Amino acid sequence: MALKIRRDDTVRIIAGKDRGKTGRVLRVDPEKHKVFVEGANIIKRHIKPRTLRDTQRAQEMGGIVEMEGPIHVSNVMLIDPDSGEPTRIGIRREDGKRVRVAKKSGKEID
Repeated sequence: MALKIRRDDTVRIIAGKDRGKTGRVLRVDPEKHKVFVEGANIIKRHIKPRTLRDTQRAQEMGGIVEMEGPIHVSNVMLIDPDSGEPTRIGIRREDGKRVRVAKKSGKEID
């Protein structure tokens, strides 16, 4: 099943500890129905330094790294480009192409 939310969309989180935050989608995992939103669901990961040479060049430093965690796609809503409010997304076919449509305004997205 194709997700209706894509990379670089602006979404608002509607459930969970970051409810109400707005951010840009960094990446999408369609198999697990998850999205990674910039600045939301921050988790800490312990990372080992790769090699001694890399640490001298300041690449892949070890330590505790904060990064965005996955959020289920049902817990985010796309922001309507017109009104700036969260909206559901519909699909319309035009000339055999799949076009996303905002349900609130009826306008095309993209």
